[in-house]
Amino acid sequence: MTRQLSEDPIIRQLVAQARRSQLSRRAVLAGAGAGATALALAACTPSGTEAPTAATDNSANDPTLNWANWPAYLDEDDDGNNPTLDAFIAETGIAVNYLVDIDDNNTYYAKVRDQLVLGRDIGADLVCLTDWMCNRWIRLGYTQALNDANIPNKANLNPSLVDVSFDPGRTNSLPWQGGFAGIAWNKERVPEGIRTVSDLWKPEFKGRVGVLSEMRDTIGVIMSEQGVDISSDFTEDQFQAALDVFREQITNGQIRNVAGNSYLDDLVNEDTLVAICWSGDITVINYEAGDKWEFMIPEGGGTLWNDNFMIPIGSTRKTNAETLMNYYYEPEVAAEVAAWVNYITPVEGAQEAMLAIDPDLAEDQLIFPNAETLSQVKVFRGLTSAEEQSFDSAFQAVLLGA
Repeated sequence: MTRQLSEDPIIRQLVAQARRSQLSRRAVLAGAGAGATALALAACTPSGTEAPTAATDNSANDPTLNWANWPAYLDEDDDGNNPTLDAFIAETGIAVNYLVDIDDNNTYYAKVRDQLVLGRDIGADLVCLTDWMCNRWIRLGYTQALNDANIPNKANLNPSLVDVSFDPGRTNSLPWQGGFAGIAWNKERVPEGIRTVSDLWKPEFKGRVGVLSEMRDTIGVIMSEQGVDISSDFTEDQFQAALDVFREQITNGQIRNVAGNSYLDDLVNEDTLVAICWSGDITVINYEAGDKWEFMIPEGGGTLWNDNFMIPIGSTRKTNAETLMNYYYEPEVAAEVAAWVNYITPVEGAQEAMLAIDPDLAEDQLIFPNAETLSQVKVFRGLTSAEEQSFDSAFQAVLLGA
């Protein structure tokens, strides 16, 4: 049986690094002007302003909750229902409005930034965003501190994920799911498969390549193939070398779409045949649309990231949100979610619980990766504010055709 992530020091080190990574999901190249403008706005953070004050919790009088999450990121049955969420609602009496609102970290931030600055309700009491974006929200005071008394199952958090640089002790966040960025292909149309990022640039794939709008994943896998350790203090020149490859493939029409989660639609309708993608997503579309796609970590290496629960500063339903977080940290519930989304679960005991659901999944490296699998991926290191602005701007300039 695959060892728990916490049992191996190599795994602990690698997964702990992952909490400074990211994942984003939108900005199709067609119409990228508006998308890039939103991204540019999102990259800016206010300065010289005081952190807003947390809203008063009214959960005792308002048993409702708005939860914003990414597409294909919660278990579903054949009727489109969410079994674990339905069970939570029945168990607690808290009516949850599940919002598939997040397609990209930057564009979501751009949408809610003005309300966050003022400490107002953003329409979500619970959000799931990636490590690097969590760092921004927590640093700017846009989240509420968690009351651990309402989350006793926090004790089930993988020990390697407790003390992260952006939230030591997990006072303002809890991991939801983690995963890899790698490459995928249509097995029917590309039976020979692909093995490297450079394979995406083959002439036969011109105009049929999709890549992610998340700069750290797309540029991260290109940098890794170029021999750069993206978890270390790489240089601006090394970043620019990877960006040059990206720019060339955009300019010459090799890349069809730069997208967030909408890249799945491009794969399904065969607008794209090969892509830089996220691990669990491929399992989901294989289940929904036939076993047509294959995912792998490219030979040059992939990226590792984690998404996290946070309670926005303007939420008046804090206790309700903490109650839901506690529920999803029950090992049996975490295993049920992981069996559907096929991402790395942060909950200790979920692997044992998975044995009762599907023993094969308890060995699945996309859910319970071992040291060998984790040795093939790196976490895109945390950027300084200046680097973040510079690198994001350069990436977005490519989208705009500059």
